[in-house]
Amino acid sequence: MSSDAANGPLAGVKVIDLSTVLMAPFATQIMAEMGADVIKVESPDGDTLRDVGATGTARVGPLFLHANRGKRSIVLDLKSTGAREVLLRLLSDADCFVCNVRPQAVARLGLSYEDVKAVNSQIVYAGLFGFDQRGPYAAKPAYDDLIQGAAGIPWLSALAGSETPRYCPTAIADRYCGVAALSQILGALFHRQRTGIGQKLDIPMFETFAHMVLSDHLYARTYSADTSAGYDRLLSEGRRPYETQDGYICLMVYNDKQWKQFFDAIHESALFDSDARLRDIGTRTRNIDYAYGLVSARMRTRTTAEWMELLGRADIPFMPFHSIETLLTDPQIVATGLVREVPDSFYGKSYALGTPSSWSETQPSSGAPAPTLGQHTVEILREAGFTDVEIGNMVETHTT
Repeated sequence: MSSDAANGPLAGVKVIDLSTVLMAPFATQIMAEMGADVIKVESPDGDTLRDVGATGTARVGPLFLHANRGKRSIVLDLKSTGAREVLLRLLSDADCFVCNVRPQAVARLGLSYEDVKAVNSQIVYAGLFGFDQRGPYAAKPAYDDLIQGAAGIPWLSALAGSETPRYCPTAIADRYCGVAALSQILGALFHRQRTGIGQKLDIPMFETFAHMVLSDHLYARTYSADTSAGYDRLLSEGRRPYETQDGYICLMVYNDKQWKQFFDAIHESALFDSDARLRDIGTRTRNIDYAYGLVSARMRTRTTAEWMELLGRADIPFMPFHSIETLLTDPQIVATGLVREVPDSFYGKSYALGTPSSWSETQPSSGAPAPTLGQHTVEILREAGFTDVEIGNMVETHTT
């Protein structure tokens, strides 16, 4: 753990992280950035995500790196004799247990909430599952694509003009649900700090993501079953980067003041004043395809640089149209140090993502690189009070 992380807001919090892939590891990485001691428990095969995008024998692929930085890794074969007892000893003085193994499998391993509570009554036990355990999908596996599809993202993409239904091209369900889970885990830790009472959290991915989608797109259906769902503006085919004479620009003319400023800036104030379809935000939203079409036609009359200068003077919100490559050199990204190059023992160098927020007293830190498989096994077992002979036997048992 870096010195910055050791002084973070979660310094002294011990987290046992029995999770793989993305949703839960992303949540616990943020805890590690805030100074928690996150112990990642892996099978001898390791987290599947280790091999996604990895080259050579490193087994620290880019997605794994960006979801496990600052953690410590211990290898335990939970199907072998004695592994449960080792994990329970680690849990006996932990503050939080984060697990995304399906409850049915956890129960077979003897690691249910009741099992863990028996050795640590104050623990915050967070189960991050695909689905709420009270519903018919309780035992189903869940992945980002499946959750996006079930929550309506591909359907919405087709409604918005995609030629065929498409998933959002980022793991938005995993990432959003990971952050949502983190907020609830921190709430439970705060409650425990005030009361001394631990508890069990069931945090379902499907319902969490559906809640987000419905918050936008239930829309008029919120009030009446006779109306259709879908937020008009978000579904407009015109809601896309605007094409200029030589490229694209991301422009958001949103409130009444901005719309007037836009037409004033292009010397078409009379059109805005006379066209009833542009009168106010409610009317424009009902006529959003028309409104976006007007802007789109005008954006093709100037270059991107000309628009950036004009829009800046008119105080109208816009941003550059970036690729991943150009995003890395964006002046805001560079100035804030969000992305930095660091030495990497396997690849020579790698990009490390910093913490996006700024804290006046306990600044989180991106900390150490993601661990190699089992890198800290001996260290963690020794801290738990095992003898060198016991550690030697366990390492042989759980890594072969």
